[in-house]
Amino acid sequence: MADLIVICGPQAVGKMTVAECLRDRIHYNLMVNHDSIEVSDRIFGFDTPAMREFNESFRKKVFELAVKHGVDMIFTYVCDFSDPEDIGYIVRLHDLFTGNGGRFFFVELSASLDERLRRNETPHRMERKPSKKDVEWSRRDILKSAEVHKLNTDDDERLFENHIKIDNTYLSPDQVTDLIIEAFSLVPVDKKEGEYRFGAE
Repeated sequence: MADLIVICGPQAVGKMTVAECLRDRIHYNLMVNHDSIEVSDRIFGFDTPAMREFNESFRKKVFELAVKHGVDMIFTYVCDFSDPEDIGYIVRLHDLFTGNGGRFFFVELSASLDERLRRNETPHRMERKPSKKDVEWSRRDILKSAEVHKLNTDDDERLFENHIKIDNTYLSPDQVTDLIIEAFSLVPVDKKEGEYRFGAE
């Protein structure tokens, strides 16, 4: 059995940083949204049909193997909550993990647009997401997405039984992680660091 924690929210809200902090606390394996995107872009070019198909296949295989081998996962994702296909994708992940005896947790982060624009230029984001190094492009993308997409659910909307919403505009990643662990009563998995953290001995 494997658990899946999806950390969702708009671009530059802090999903990756929170996910890394949570990984280090509970020892779940982590795939951030851009792990598959950056590889797919390098091979097939930005947003080409081949890139999109490879990106989808990459993620599908990761989740299938996690379920098969009982690997607890954290996954970060940007969802347009006005798009039935985006919501359907998350529902399929829920069904995959819970249908095989695991648990599914949905964390939704939100922050002010000004704070997200500030976070968009942090060194850690630049280091981990090469495609975001064009800051002017990524800034325009954030502003445009905020206008045309619904990147957070409505205040009274809950998609899953285990669905927590956190406004992390003024919260540190450690504080957000504390809230997630408390809300879902998560406990660390007994693993060596090298089994869940890339580059560890």
